[in-house]
Amino acid sequence: MAKERGQKVIVSNRKARHDYSILDTYEAGVVLVGTEVKSLREGRASIVDAFATVDDGEVWLRNLFIPEYTQGTWTNHEPRRTRKLLLHKGEILRLIGKIKESGLSLVPLSMYFSDGKVKVELALAKGKKSYDKRQDLAKRDANREIAKAVGRRAKGRA
Repeated sequence: MAKERGQKVIVSNRKARHDYSILDTYEAGVVLVGTEVKSLREGRASIVDAFATVDDGEVWLRNLFIPEYTQGTWTNHEPRRTRKLLLHKGEILRLIGKIKESGLSLVPLSMYFSDGKVKVELALAKGKKSYDKRQDLAKRDANREIAKAVGRRAKGRA
């Protein structure tokens, strides 16, 4: 059996980029059981409600939903169990300091296979206020209008 190469995205959390300002990102491994990996290979998971916490010097991913494996038997996993994330000690200490000092959150942005191993892209994020979200939407709409005008101009229709 050939070893997998590259990255294959399983699931991404687009809502997180809308609700949070992303300050920094980390790549973390996830401790999983066999039926969880098989379920993820089928592309079945949800990280919309997921978040990470730091307890006793370890990082834990909570509320991640991985449905039970369809061919699994009595060895199947619990869908919403707490899963341990694998990070270097220095990264964990840095995260602890940043979370405590300024009230930031750890939010998963995406989950993917990297060379056959499941990884989570974890973001150090600050929650956006509703007016921040409106500003981002207005900025995106303005950029879209500018791109349309430039495109029309290039085609000689403006």
